[in-house]
Amino acid sequence: MYRLACVASLLSCTAITSPAFAQTSTTQTPADESAEIVVTGSLDALPNKDVGSIFGFDKTLVETPRSASTISGEQIERFGITDIYDLVAQAPGTFTNSFFGVGGALDIRGTPGEVYFRGVRRLDNPGNYPTPIGASDRIDIVRGPASPIYGPSKTGGYMNFVPKSARVKGGALLDHAEGEISYTGGSWNRNVLKAEVRGPARVMGTEFGYSLYAEIEDSGSYYRNMGTNQTVLQAAFDNQLTDALRIEFGGMYQKYSGQQNGGWNRLTQDLVDNGTYITGSAKPLDTNGDGQLSPAEFTAVGNFSPFGGFGCGGNVTAASITNACFNTLTAANGTGPSNYLALQNVGTTKLSRKNVLTGENDFLKNTAKTGYFDIIFDGGNGFEIKNQLFYDGYNNDNENAYGFSQFHDSWVIEDKIVVSKAFKTDVGKFSFQVSPSIRYTDFLHGEDFDFEYFHRVDLTQGYTPLSDRLLSTECDCNYTNYVKGHYTDYGLAGLADLDFDFGLDLVLGARYDVIDAKSTIDPTKVRVVPAVLTGTGSTGAWSWTASASYKLPFGLIPYVTASRQSTVVAGQGAEIAVADVIGENFVAASKLYEGGLKGSFLDDKLYAAVSVYKQTRTDHNVQSATVNQSVETRGLEAEARWAVDKHLFITGAYTRTKVYNQTFLDAGTAFSFFGIEDLVNVTDPTLFLGGQPGGLVLIPDKEASRRQGIPTNLYSATASYAFDNGIALTASVVQVDSVFSGQSRVVKLPAYTLVDLGASFQKDNWLFRVVVKNVTDTTYYRANFTELFGSTIVLPERPRSFQGSVIYKF
Repeated sequence: MYRLACVASLLSCTAITSPAFAQTSTTQTPADESAEIVVTGSLDALPNKDVGSIFGFDKTLVETPRSASTISGEQIERFGITDIYDLVAQAPGTFTNSFFGVGGALDIRGTPGEVYFRGVRRLDNPGNYPTPIGASDRIDIVRGPASPIYGPSKTGGYMNFVPKSARVKGGALLDHAEGEISYTGGSWNRNVLKAEVRGPARVMGTEFGYSLYAEIEDSGSYYRNMGTNQTVLQAAFDNQLTDALRIEFGGMYQKYSGQQNGGWNRLTQDLVDNGTYITGSAKPLDTNGDGQLSPAEFTAVGNFSPFGGFGCGGNVTAASITNACFNTLTAANGTGPSNYLALQNVGTTKLSRKNVLTGENDFLKNTAKTGYFDIIFDGGNGFEIKNQLFYDGYNNDNENAYGFSQFHDSWVIEDKIVVSKAFKTDVGKFSFQVSPSIRYTDFLHGEDFDFEYFHRVDLTQGYTPLSDRLLSTECDCNYTNYVKGHYTDYGLAGLADLDFDFGLDLVLGARYDVIDAKSTIDPTKVRVVPAVLTGTGSTGAWSWTASASYKLPFGLIPYVTASRQSTVVAGQGAEIAVADVIGENFVAASKLYEGGLKGSFLDDKLYAAVSVYKQTRTDHNVQSATVNQSVETRGLEAEARWAVDKHLFITGAYTRTKVYNQTFLDAGTAFSFFGIEDLVNVTDPTLFLGGQPGGLVLIPDKEASRRQGIPTNLYSATASYAFDNGIALTASVVQVDSVFSGQSRVVKLPAYTLVDLGASFQKDNWLFRVVVKNVTDTTYYRANFTELFGSTIVLPERPRSFQGSVIYKF
């Protein structure tokens, strides 16, 4: 309780003392109790409107017994939000480690989250492509697993993107056409052109609404050998066929071309603190003279990935590895160099943050296609039938010269029927939903990581024949994994909302899924052929939720929630491993216990919420390190939003998060690749930087099992102030605790405070905006894949940058 009181005081002080910076609008008095409330100056960011993306019922965030936030289109525009990392300042519980520099999905409550589109789950995207922000009317961030009505989901939470449409905030179609064209330029040759138009039409005598959006980007990058070319097209259509029947359909196309960013290699504390980098070239291995290093050329020489200190009388741990373990190495053929892992011509220098692991020919290419077709029948008297048909697919290719490549060609199609009925009685309003669904996922996935040696390249020189890998996607051979398959989820869910007039509200729901899966390895594509090539399996899983809230005087609503949610454990290409299918270990579950207090005050101009929770994966024997880990998370989230007057809007948030990997804790160890600071008994790190030692990190207690890179404490605040003359100012501040870069906790990344400022001027149809990010030019870092690579690589973040936009609205 003391901690809750401290948080409440913090948010109150933030609200009172934050610098003044909002938008003007007109107050709308609702015609009835279900009408939307629009509060002057709120940037449409106050949670006073119905949001169906959490439980499926039309309830406001204040009334919903779960921790969640909404970022409106007005917030996205005013604050110049361009990627998911910018959302950290806008909502608690959202801090994301780097997944090789690509903003695919947020880490929510310290574990990889999911992305939904109009309330339907998309394919996993940890770092396949950056999720587009600009095409959204709003983004809902739900912390914790999804409601049973939405099907199996992960432990941490999800982002739900609501695309722009032809409907106004109250739900009616626009009565006129409108649109805008914008250009944004900025630091490092940023170039983004956007255009959108939406409005009404008549089609065969029926009401029809359309919304069209296009975005083209051709940008450079702060980092060497990086850039972005991207096209995003989105369309949404609404057709009122009869008074009772309407259809909503549309989709999004995104073609992205860029690169992953592994950041700095040869990681030391001195590199983080002072920028001191160890230079030197790896020893030659390119025997055929083609300029690249093949798996055969590595294996002909020896073992470049020694496990622990077994080769010199040691054991599985980093401490058992000494100088002697490398000094005695000789080539496998007896003719190669002694210690083939050592560097040559070594030294030290100061390393620029621009110099990262990305090579000249590296690429990350992804084409994503998403479509939907909804049929909604409104029978009146609270009766509705909705059929949602959804498709999502991507074709992904990824090559990195240090030794990693992959591809995915995967897609999913889902059809869900939701039958809803609401009753109004003398004691309250009672709403019910029943939803059968079927979801089919098809995957083809290949990846190559057996010879992934970050340290062979000297970042001051770039890739040469001493460090450039021949990748599996280049030769279509020697894959680590090459798997094809599919799985089908047959689900049935029911949900009830019992809202009593005396203040009690109960939300109860259950779901059962049966998932059939098949997975097959192509033996002609993999370097090592396993004994079993095909697996088929089927498993069922229950999910349920139970929530209770109570409307107290003075606008306060306490709530409690308990739930169990199933989840499909698939990889970053939506693939399921053959062994997991055979063992029927591809479906797991999580439990959530959450309690909180929400409130809306000052005529709905001030919103505040605080929640405490514990959520955990109940299955510890299977996990995907990249997208679905077996973790337990405990934390606290607090948020306040205040439309002070028609000019000023401010927010404040606090997040406390501790994440524990249950698989590591059960085993007492975790496999990891060892970095320089791990090998405390190796006095000369240049003896092994031509390869990559690995072994087991000891996990003696629960604290050692914590997922690293996620700050324990995170504070954020934003403010927007709009003058009557068309000028508007914005500011956001995020303060982040220091964190360890990896599971072994040997390199500490410093705490930092990130400040962004913006200013805009609107005159008639024109809007001009400037945003400065990282105003104080803070040097800070983001941990990268902490479980495996956290002690070996880290992402140095970008310095101060500028972006300016010219927008014409019509």
